[in-house]
Amino acid sequence: MGDTLEFNEIYQEVKGSWNDGRLRFSKQNVVYKSSKTGKVDSIPASELNLAQWRRVCLGHGIKLGTSTGHVYKYDGFRDTDFEKISEFFKANYKVELTEKDMCVKGWNWGTAKFSGPLLSFEVNDNTAFEVPLSNVSQCATGKNEVTLEFHQNDDTEVSLMEVRFYVPPSQSDERQDPVEAFAQNVLSKADVIQATGDAVCIFKELQCLTPRGRYDIRIYPTFLHLHGKTFDYKIPYTTVLRLFLLPHKDQRQMFFVISLDPPIKQGQTRYHFLILLFSKEEDISLTLNMSEEDVERRFEGKLSKFMSGSLYEMVSRVMKALVNRKITVPGNFQGHSGAQCITCSYKASSGLLYPLERGFIYVHKPPVHLRFEEISCVNFARGTTTTRSFDFEIETKQGNQYTFSSIEREEYGKLFDFVNAKKLNIKNRGFKEGMKGKIDEYSDSDDDQHDAYLERMKAEGKIREEGNDSDESDGESDESFNPGEEDEEIAEEYDSNASASDSSEGGEESEDESAKKKKAKKAKVVKEKKERKPRKEKKQKDAGGPKRPMSAYMLWLNSSRERIKSENPGISVTEISKKAGEMWRQLSKDEKQEWEAKAGEAKKQYDKAKKEYKESGGATSSPRKESKKSGAKKDDKKRKSAGADKDRERGGNDSFKSREFIETSEESSSDSDHKSKSKRKKESDDEEEEEAVSTPASSEEESD
Repeated sequence: MGDTLEFNEIYQEVKGSWNDGRLRFSKQNVVYKSSKTGKVDSIPASELNLAQWRRVCLGHGIKLGTSTGHVYKYDGFRDTDFEKISEFFKANYKVELTEKDMCVKGWNWGTAKFSGPLLSFEVNDNTAFEVPLSNVSQCATGKNEVTLEFHQNDDTEVSLMEVRFYVPPSQSDERQDPVEAFAQNVLSKADVIQATGDAVCIFKELQCLTPRGRYDIRIYPTFLHLHGKTFDYKIPYTTVLRLFLLPHKDQRQMFFVISLDPPIKQGQTRYHFLILLFSKEEDISLTLNMSEEDVERRFEGKLSKFMSGSLYEMVSRVMKALVNRKITVPGNFQGHSGAQCITCSYKASSGLLYPLERGFIYVHKPPVHLRFEEISCVNFARGTTTTRSFDFEIETKQGNQYTFSSIEREEYGKLFDFVNAKKLNIKNRGFKEGMKGKIDEYSDSDDDQHDAYLERMKAEGKIREEGNDSDESDGESDESFNPGEEDEEIAEEYDSNASASDSSEGGEESEDESAKKKKAKKAKVVKEKKERKPRKEKKQKDAGGPKRPMSAYMLWLNSSRERIKSENPGISVTEISKKAGEMWRQLSKDEKQEWEAKAGEAKKQYDKAKKEYKESGGATSSPRKESKKSGAKKDDKKRKSAGADKDRERGGNDSFKSREFIETSEESSSDSDHKSKSKRKKESDDEEEEEAVSTPASSEEESD
């Protein structure tokens, strides 16, 4: 067996919600790290005195007790993990891992036992449920009742608000009320905030960025009290995750950031961070409201009764001693201007991004803290508005994306080196490494800088220009063609005659113009084809033909419909279909094969009947199509014959001049001439239509 045992996806219950993390058993200690908050619980091996293996809702769980009175519970183990954990505990911790059954009878009467920070409700010496007293926010007593109220957690869908215990009167000890004794046991371990006694120290009128305003901060032994003109907040030290001390970019101010979980609440607003802003020049002399012996015994030299110095140093020093957590400061990162932060924007608000040794923190609106271990990848993106800035994108393993925009271009090299040194995954690494070298070389010039994004846009612009050139050539032909004049259709219809008249009369029409007219004519033909939409003959069914066979599923459904109705009384038609679909998918291949064989036999009978029906002359679909095609041919021949008659009429008239001749010889013709010509054209078209409608038989005979 190795020196350590490690387990992933182990869950810890925190105020009604399950937070996953990693658990490691080593010879020296037991370490659990939460994936959500990054908080680490370390239990020295020498303090372990209890280990229980229990069946819980998430598989199996372990309950660990220490000699100091703390209890830790971790769930999510498998049944097969019991043996190796038990052997590891015996070999390294000298503690036996015992199996403990839970009571699942559902009884609501039993015995309440207080063991350390837990209230255990037992039925027949088996635990029914346990209440962590640290989750209790208030305890109220009645005549024979004790009511426990709990802290709420925003991460849970359903929260436990309160539990009431009925305490029967005791006849053995009349000197002490059992209800009051029960309540005192709860309050001794409960996380109830009571401002009893004097504060250790008070800081007056501190500037707070979130929540915004000026607050008096009263430091109590177990909680922090923010007193403002409008709102008051009480923050237990147990909810403090981390402390940050961050220098402002102007080097004259300091941020002191307190990370909270769970956050403080004001209506529907949640404040996960408490941010204080100090001036470096502001000093204070502080006297703790404790005796020197109490200060020495309580804080072990971390604080003294009389202290003086900068205000931000005093606040951070007191908080560090009371919360018992380290203060995080920026590491070795220095930006282009020498500051330890980068000016940027997040969600349309300007702020400062601090690269830390183990993460990033953005101050201040809204504050964001991202640990390296929860970052999936980062991305350097070109700024959307100008090339003088870029965007820094961070994507977490949970799929959330944070974009810090409007970062000065000069900061790129420092930030890239920092990310690369921390071995974070860079999404566009190759592209940006090439850009980085260019930035260092041409840092003083905007125009000379090599911009890969600009190069790509230029290439796309050339492609668009080539497309525009071809479009412009088509546009020029359209201008010479003059599509607004309706008389051009006459010239299109008689291109051959028009060219002959041009040669006889000395016209100068070029081949390019005739080609352009042919293009226009093709476009017109396409437009006419689009107007011919009706193709509804396929939808028409032959009523006398054989009926199509049913599929295997439909055959099965018809035979099973009554059975489904009887098994599910009152079921609707749509629900029958859904139920049948589920039943059909659950059938085996052998069961389906029977119905597929019936469907295949029905298909053969259908093909045979269809063949006999066609041989008997019953099918009517093909003659309809043929008649439609012949009708279309007749229409085309009608147009051709009408055009030929009109051509003969114009050929016999000596005064007739083609449209091309009119354009070349009489360019300065008036608008009235155009109107009269268009009128004649319309009249001739009407005559053609009347002739085509009145004499369909003669045109058909000519085509034959």
